[in-house]
Amino acid sequence: MTTDALLGGQPLTLHRFPLEQKNRSLQAWDAADEYLIDYVLEHHNQAQRILVLNDSFGALTCALKAIDSQRQIVNASDSFIAHQACQYNLLENHIESDEIRYLDSLNALPCDIDLVLLKIPKNAGFLAHQLSLLSHLPANIKVIAAGKAKEIHTSTLKSFSHFLSEPTTSLAVKKSRLIFSETTAKPVMSKFPVSWPLEKTEFILSNHANVFSRDSLDIGARFFMNYLPQGKKPLKVIDLGCGNGVIGLVTLHNMPNAQLTFIDESAMAVASAKDNVAKNVPDALSRCQFIQNDCLSDFTSGSADLVLCNPPFHQAQAITDHIAWQMFVQAKHVLKKGGELRIIGNRHLDYQDKLNRLFGNCKIIGNNKKFTVLSTIKRG
Repeated sequence: MTTDALLGGQPLTLHRFPLEQKNRSLQAWDAADEYLIDYVLEHHNQAQRILVLNDSFGALTCALKAIDSQRQIVNASDSFIAHQACQYNLLENHIESDEIRYLDSLNALPCDIDLVLLKIPKNAGFLAHQLSLLSHLPANIKVIAAGKAKEIHTSTLKSFSHFLSEPTTSLAVKKSRLIFSETTAKPVMSKFPVSWPLEKTEFILSNHANVFSRDSLDIGARFFMNYLPQGKKPLKVIDLGCGNGVIGLVTLHNMPNAQLTFIDESAMAVASAKDNVAKNVPDALSRCQFIQNDCLSDFTSGSADLVLCNPPFHQAQAITDHIAWQMFVQAKHVLKKGGELRIIGNRHLDYQDKLNRLFGNCKIIGNNKKFTVLSTIKRG
């Protein structure tokens, strides 16, 4: 989807990723991006080495480089899609992309920077982890965070004061607010990754900060585990949107000859999945691949026997089913004839209707008051 923005006086055409999504109410930047860029332009326009954290679709990076092409930008994100969107939007707007460096959430942050800009993530634990990383930087680097005013709580400010200097906040503009803090050269360690025992198994799961339901087994995965495949066939199985890899991990245990591919767009999710296989079933590592990707984009047609999926119904703060639909369409492409897509979803999302339209068949193999487990077969 394409939207036109005016950031820091720069007209930009910005695309929200994935490009195929059809929800025209969603745009690739928000009022917090506008507020942040305007503030930097007025108060920190001389900053030449800027670290940008959580730039969802590249709006901040594009605006900063459009205003001053000589700036050195480090774009750090946990999201594969965010980096793809940023690179695409720079190219589409003919903005010089030299002096832009991309880091994932597991890379060390650079110390030679003048300014840190941070879009506040939805996940409070991930924010705390990122602030911990910033606490290891040299003192007196300005940190400016931006987000929706309603999502900046007392606990948010306490997190800043725990890791950085005592924060102050701006007035709200267009329902967005800025937080001002700075580094103190007093490092505070992150509590992540965290570990906990997986109920009814001997497995110990380890989760990085930005992994869904990082402190315990989420109720959807718990229910889905009752309906995972078993057997000795050497099937090629994909755990799509793998999170910490718990579904694939249990499948490896249930299917000793299966080959598992763990896929997520989050670097921390893929790392967590790999850690969990390595620690719990190390002999199975040779049967596994771990890939950070935009769902199944660029995967070979007819290359999988089974896709297991607990699809998300949000993208950052936006509630949307386009990622689930993308997963279903791409799963059909990647499955062999006779291959199966098996998913779990909240009952109210009506995935059964979507799968019936796409595959021409769908059956319920388990449900309770909250969730439904569905199976559909690629027939053609």
